[in-house]
Formats: sequence, C-alpha cells, structure tokens
Amino acid sequence: MSDRSVSLRSNTGETELECFPYGVHHVDEGVCLMVRMGPHRILLDCGLADISPLQKGVKPLPADLVLCTHAHPDHAKGLLSLHQAFPQLPIYASEVTTQLLSLNWSEESKKISHFCQALPWRSPVEFQDGLSAELFPAGHLPGAAAILLTYTTQQRDYTLLYTGDFFLSNSRLVEGLPLEELRGLKPDVLIIEGSYGTARHPHRRNQENQLVERINRAIANSCSVLLPTPTLGLGQEIVMLLRSHHNFTGRDLDIWVDGSVAIGCDVYLELLPHLPASVQNFAKHQPLFWDERVRPRMRRFQPERHTLGHPCIIVTDETADLNQYCAPDTGSWVVLLPEKPGQSIEIKNSGFISVETYLLAQHSDGSGITQLIHNLRPQHVIFVHGSPTYLADLTSLEELQNRYHLHSPEAGTLVELPIGETFLQPAPPETNYEGELNELETVVTITLPDAIIIDSRWRAFADTGLVEARWQGQELVLRGLSPRELLNQSSDRLIWGDTKCCGTCRFQRGQRCGNPASPLFNFKVTLEGYCPAFEGLSAGSTDAT
Repeated sequence: MSDRSVSLRSNTGETELECFPYGVHHVDEGVCLMVRMGPHRILLDCGLADISPLQKGVKPLPADLVLCTHAHPDHAKGLLSLHQAFPQLPIYASEVTTQLLSLNWSEESKKISHFCQALPWRSPVEFQDGLSAELFPAGHLPGAAAILLTYTTQQRDYTLLYTGDFFLSNSRLVEGLPLEELRGLKPDVLIIEGSYGTARHPHRRNQENQLVERINRAIANSCSVLLPTPTLGLGQEIVMLLRSHHNFTGRDLDIWVDGSVAIGCDVYLELLPHLPASVQNFAKHQPLFWDERVRPRMRRFQPERHTLGHPCIIVTDETADLNQYCAPDTGSWVVLLPEKPGQSIEIKNSGFISVETYLLAQHSDGSGITQLIHNLRPQHVIFVHGSPTYLADLTSLEELQNRYHLHSPEAGTLVELPIGETFLQPAPPETNYEGELNELETVVTITLPDAIIIDSRWRAFADTGLVEARWQGQELVLRGLSPRELLNQSSDRLIWGDTKCCGTCRFQRGQRCGNPASPLFNFKVTLEGYCPAFEGLSAGSTDAT
C-alpha cells in the first residue's frame, strides 16, 4: 500500500486516514482491506485465496496487525498463508472466531492453526501508541465482530468502524448486532457490507416459517428433503430451526447431517457457553445436536450404520456430490438451495428430483443497512461485500447521498478519507418501528411496539384515537385525525343537510373519496361536488338518480 498511497491529511494537517482494498468481495473474491490511520497500518480480514499482493514490496511486514471479523472463508481463508509467510505478524479476533477458524483448513494445516489471538468484547485494547480496537457482536455468525478502531492524537480522536458481515435481527443461534450500543457513535469512517443492496426482506420469523412450510409440504408428499449449505452458520441454523419449530416438534422423522456441516455442529457444542441464553436453556432439556431419543431425531450421516428412512431430511455441504444422497431407488427428493445475493441459480429438475430456492438471510437487507448508517452518522461510508450493481444501488440512494460521503471502491483502488474538523453532522433520521399486520374476517389490525409512544409527536397523532390510511405508491401511509378535522367534517355535513353531494356522502373522509365505485376514488374532492356513485349517510339516502 505504501507504494501506491498518496499522503492526504485532514484540514489541520495532523493525521491521515485511507483505505486500500485488496479484495471487496465482488463475485468470488474475498474481503481484505488495508486501513491507514496516521502511521499505523491495519489489515482488516484476509479472505484472499492468493496472498501474493500482500507480499509485494513490504518491509518487513505487510501491516502492523491483522484483525479478523469472523470465520467465514471469504473473510478468513488467507490468514493461514499470511501467518506462514509472516510468522511475526500479530493476528487477532474474538475468542469464538479463534476456535472456528480451523474449519477453513485441512487436517494437516490445523496443527499450526492456533496463531490467532483472542480479544474481549466491548473492551478497548491498545496495540500501539495511540491505536486501539474494540469488538462488538455483529450478529451473522457466532463470534462475528464489528471492529471499532481509534487513533488518538493530542488534538482529537479519529475513529473507524468496520462491520464485517452483520445482521440486526436475532437468528436461532446468534443474537443480532446491538444497535443501541453503537447509536450516535459518529465515526469518521464506516466500512459496511452491502450484500443485499437495497432489497427488503420479510421478517426473519416469516422467512423461517416459509422454509418450514416448504419442507412440511415435501414430507407430506412423501418426498425427502436435501439442503446443501456452507460449513458454518446456515446449516446449524436450519438444524436448530427444525429441532425447535412447533411444526416439527415430536415428528417421527430423521434429520441427517453430513460432511463439514456435521463438524461445524461439533464445534458449536464446544462453544455452548458463548451462544445465546435461550440456546443454552434449550440444551439443558435436550441435546442441541445428535439426539436419537427426542423426535425429530438428529443423526450424523453414516449410511453404513443406519438405513435411511423415507421421507427424511439431509443437511450437507454445499460442495457435496448430491447424487450420493438422491439415488433413483430412494424415492422422490426436493433439493432446497439458499438464495445468494447478487447470484442467480440455474434450476434443473429431473424425474425424481425437484430443485427450488429459499431465503433465510444471514445479512441485513437494505433497510437494515440504511438504519445502521443513520444511527451511526459517520462522515464517510465505504461499501464492500456485494455485487457492484447492488453496491451502486446503495450509493445512489438520495437519503444517503444528502448526508454522507459515499464510496464503493474496486479492489486495488485507494480511497482517501479527508476528515473535516467542521463537518456538519446531519440531524438524527426518523425512527422506524417494526410491527405486525393481521387480516381478520372484517378488519385489518396493525400492531406497533409501545416504544412509539415515547416520541413527543405521539400525543398529537393519537389525540382522537382515529386514523386515516391512504396509499402512496406501494406504501401505506397512516396519519392521525385531529379534533379540528372531526369537528369540520361534522359541521360540514350539518351545513349541507340533505343535499346529495360529497359533503354528505358516507365515503368522504377528510375531503377524499373512498368509494371504489366512484370515478373520484382516492382523489381529493370538494364538499359541494357530486358523482353518480353517491351514497348518503343514512340507509335511506342512497338514491343516486
């Protein structure tokens, strides 16, 4: 990096911040970012299959230290090669990540894999003069961390937050990123993943229920289900979902787990004290994995010892040869493949095998990405980890362009990050509230969390207890009706008396037509207006002639 970088200092000429990406996870490349904070060089993740770019023109080490966010290959597979090339280079991660990293390498390589040093949660650690790092849980995977770097000078602190892969929602085996702990942090630089771009997803529980329902239908139709997944994360999540979901509890069914996914389950058992309290409580009553007593039974796939029942469920490696499971003499199969952001999957069905996709997101969607950015309120935002098209969608968002300096660099392109001492931080954005919608026979109810009443605007919104709903494009907008509006509506109707007009039509609300049969439907109307679809307020005044 030193050969390519151009010194760029802040307005006061005190320090410099810049980022040189060796890999930003476009398509198949991994993530590897070199960050410079003053005189310090920090390597964030090393998901490179080939580390030769890190070995060019470096004396004596390519960086001062390495920080790894989590154990997935696209962020960690190059760490072993990096350690072998530079044994003196310190490498750090969370305690759980240090235990999961070895799953990226062969059995022979695992013998030298204990080179990564563990860092605590939520406790700043100083590495060099004025440079410290603090880890916060990022969701996504056990041990996954968001890294807060701070470089302290006599004049001020310079801060950079790198999310790695993050997920705001709770999943079965991982709690989501604790947004409250980071709200209002105002880092100078935020490096954030944009895996799903601006796409929006259903609630996590809805995604789980849709997957469970699809598996349920397959079993009901006497089809076995095969789920190829990555080694860590999704496979264990699916197994835990099937073990704990009410639709499968007590079912006389076998769940088989094979390959490296099964090894990942073994490692999760060793990490039980680090998993959420709800998971630890589950494990007090029945085994988390490998249980032949409680239905559905969960077993390690060993066809030489067990006879596969039909139908059954198999979770295995995404790289496995699926023909070893879906043989013609084993009945019909449904193969369920996880949807990958920015990548299309070619579906080919045979006579006894049906291939489908499902969504069980492990990353935050567009709403979660913008929510985190707005809550942090950085000066610079660097988007990595996503298809170029998806990242371009994010940098094109007007709500971000108006507030932040946005970057979406290609690998090998230096990003200079000038920090303005007088940078005007934008006002905190509107708060979003996540609720639920239920359709009953005659009404639709929308339930919102009680946290909404804390806002000072709630009293005016809920003053009369009545709301008006209208469509705005594809969004439904709610607003509270004020006492003045209700009085005006009542008085208007008194003035117009028995006149057949919009002022006395039962479909008129707030001077807007609500009659689907009217040509004025959804339009604002004058009270003296009239249309053939008029219906009076009383049952006997519906004559439109």
